[in-house]
Amino acid sequence: MTTRLLNAERFFDRFSDWVGRFAAILLLMLVASVFYNVIMRYLFNDVSIGMQELEWHLYAMVFLFGVAYTLNAGGHVRVDILYERKHPKTRAAIDILGVLFFLWPFCLLVTFYGVGFAFEAYDMGEKSGDPGGLPHRWIIKAMISISFLFVLISSIGFLLRSLNRFLDPTKPHDQYTGNP
Repeated sequence: MTTRLLNAERFFDRFSDWVGRFAAILLLMLVASVFYNVIMRYLFNDVSIGMQELEWHLYAMVFLFGVAYTLNAGGHVRVDILYERKHPKTRAAIDILGVLFFLWPFCLLVTFYGVGFAFEAYDMGEKSGDPGGLPHRWIIKAMISISFLFVLISSIGFLLRSLNRFLDPTKPHDQYTGNP
């Protein structure tokens, strides 16, 4: 049973790593966009509203997709004063309950309502209110649902890691995550 859980955990960890690489690519695109806008503004005295909006959209996507990777990497802030003093089995139980009762309902709620939010923008043909702005605003609105779906998928790996720790708290944490 433990081997199956470890294999499933690794599968979801690979998914989270893929999401992290995707967010990193988006970050590089954001840097290129900012660089382009600075060059155009200060060397050619030319401003593009669409390119400025693209910066905002890329920044939002880096943040939204980075959440799924950060969950897997253990980078989210928690109240470590109490948590770190607990037995590993207790910490694993806290993580399992947190995923089941807080994270999953929130992700499902945002994903469900985000789909309607994006569909409404698509149905209306919503676009930027600024002249020269980006069309198809539904695309960035759809990223909200997609990113929270990715958080939900990544949290399955986090849940499995916690379950593995709960079932065998004597093994070091590194063995489950593959991290040094």
